[in-house]
Amino acid sequence: MTHKRTAIVLGGSGSVGAALLRELFSDDGFDAVITLSRRSLPEAVAMARSVGRRLVEKLVPEMKPAPLAAATIDAVSDLDGDLEGFSVLGVGAGTAKLTLEEHRAVDVALNEAFARALRDSGKVPHLAFMSAAGANPTAKASGSGGAGMSRYNRVKGEAEAAVRANGPAIVSVFRPAMIIGSQHTPWLLEKTLPLFSFVTPAKYRSIRVEQIAKAMIATAKHHPAASATYHYPEMMALIASGQA
Repeated sequence: MTHKRTAIVLGGSGSVGAALLRELFSDDGFDAVITLSRRSLPEAVAMARSVGRRLVEKLVPEMKPAPLAAATIDAVSDLDGDLEGFSVLGVGAGTAKLTLEEHRAVDVALNEAFARALRDSGKVPHLAFMSAAGANPTAKASGSGGAGMSRYNRVKGEAEAAVRANGPAIVSVFRPAMIIGSQHTPWLLEKTLPLFSFVTPAKYRSIRVEQIAKAMIATAKHHPAASATYHYPEMMALIASGQA
């Protein structure tokens, strides 16, 4: 008998989020998905209907820590069985235009509120959380906030620390480098950087949105013994183990 789970997803409107939802809907190990978002996700609704899976959309029009935490608690309060947390929430493009505090308000504060609510519910033992390669809570907070820059890495590192400190007992952190299939990745980079993978350090190799999703789901279906961080090589290993 297939073991059934319910996934609760934050950040489903982005490119990785859409890939994650597709993979969850096609995975027989999950029979229901809950999304937390500002507005309805029509593509997710269509996907769920096409494969006959249950989708519950929990709308949080005022996406701030307190309302998000309350919505998260409410979403899982009446559920039984295994619940698995996923967050792929992040600003995406345009971080260079934000102040440090504006960036933190999304990547750090919202993810922390979600992680804390999952823990406080007492029903979610594991959270798969997407960060970024280079995340470092001690990186310089000055300069550009663009992806890959010091300030960006600082915010991503702070988000990781907040989620680990306040989230469920086990937090699996995923650190992709360049993401192929993301609406925020320039087309030229998607085509050219993989050609140089043979000289790129393994942890910084480009990865497809579907691969990130599959790796995250692998940890949800087979919880690691403790919290850990996964770069490209570890994500590929997770995918391989899930297909064995």
